[in-house]
Amino acid sequence: MSYGSDMERRAEPPADPAIAQAARALRAGRALAALKAVGLRDDPPGTALRGIALAQLGEYPRARALLRRAAQAFGGRAPLDRARCLVAEAEVTLAMRDLRGPPAPLDGLARRLAAMGDAANARQARLVAARWWLLIGRLPEARAALRAVGLQGASPTLLALYHLGLAEIALREVRARDAARALDAARAAATAAGVAALLAEIDRAIAALNRPCARLRRGGVWSNVALGAVEEALASKELVVDGIRRAVRAPHARAELHRRPVLFALLRALADAWPDDAPRARLMAEAFAARAPNEVFRARLRVEIGRLRVAVRGLAAVSATPAGFHLSPAGGRSVAVLAPPLDDGAALAVTVRALVQDGAAWSTAALAQATGVSQRTLQRTLGELAARGVVRPLGGGRARRWVATPLTGFATTLLLPVAPGTA
Repeated sequence: MSYGSDMERRAEPPADPAIAQAARALRAGRALAALKAVGLRDDPPGTALRGIALAQLGEYPRARALLRRAAQAFGGRAPLDRARCLVAEAEVTLAMRDLRGPPAPLDGLARRLAAMGDAANARQARLVAARWWLLIGRLPEARAALRAVGLQGASPTLLALYHLGLAEIALREVRARDAARALDAARAAATAAGVAALLAEIDRAIAALNRPCARLRRGGVWSNVALGAVEEALASKELVVDGIRRAVRAPHARAELHRRPVLFALLRALADAWPDDAPRARLMAEAFAARAPNEVFRARLRVEIGRLRVAVRGLAAVSATPAGFHLSPAGGRSVAVLAPPLDDGAALAVTVRALVQDGAAWSTAALAQATGVSQRTLQRTLGELAARGVVRPLGGGRARRWVATPLTGFATTLLLPVAPGTA
């Protein structure tokens, strides 16, 4: 939920002192003061402000119900106030991590609000849409939503949220310097706004930028690295086997293997062994979970190695040796391996862990939409993570939500989802 939504600015004529008092309190992030002013109001403006106050306090289901009731009460008689309630309801829905509805209607709401002269809430609608796209890893759409915000006359709070969105896009795209600049701008705007909760969120993001977010292997030595070091590695002349995005990168070339787990497992084993050969038994164990290699596994290994050669053509060669197979990067490059802070093996487990680390309570349906897999697959992964104490459930049945246990000492920036082909 954003801090100090502007949807209440014209919910009722300014002559109503209780509405004006609650609106000022909400813009300052003082939800309890707002509830004190309108807690007994049951008219549409009072209901809407109660909903926003409860959302700021984290009471999302009750907040959404109140905002929905207020929007219905405003109806066609007050289209401006109804549109504001719909934007606020979408924001609460996003805070609940209910990602079933697409963010596309928010663009229409933004246009409608702008046409009715409410630039502040038009911007807010676009910010909510941008955040929605970010959560499901659609970076081009998130960037487009932010570009459409329009900053002329924007409040310091909105400016802070805008720059926070830019920072998150930069973090997902592994642009540490751009992220740092955006976070500095966000902090300056949040300081001007004077909203303590927003300042705290930005300070957490700045701290995360400087914490280790991945492990990097060079010359046979593993080290924990922050985003800046990851950016430098990806921009280097090395062949980088990216165990987070499941890809292999070199200057001006890249091969995506996120949909080919067997090929990536073989590539990762070859890279881990480099500059030495990777034994055939190890390759079969990594790619096929073969405990006792036999002729069937050996034949399959030959087939999959052939497919890997095609997939990484131009980036590296894979050659057979008496000891196994050898990875030879094009141009005589060295090999670096990028891996998650905790190598869970399954890419889905790593991504789920990163998503729930944001502190929100996620439903299985929302996690499925954010990761692009079926709910049944998610349920299996969540069960495995819960058995290891990585996540824990809240509630039961359709109301069940999943939260994380802390990943101490690491930032999970790189583990967040990015739609294929957008990073």
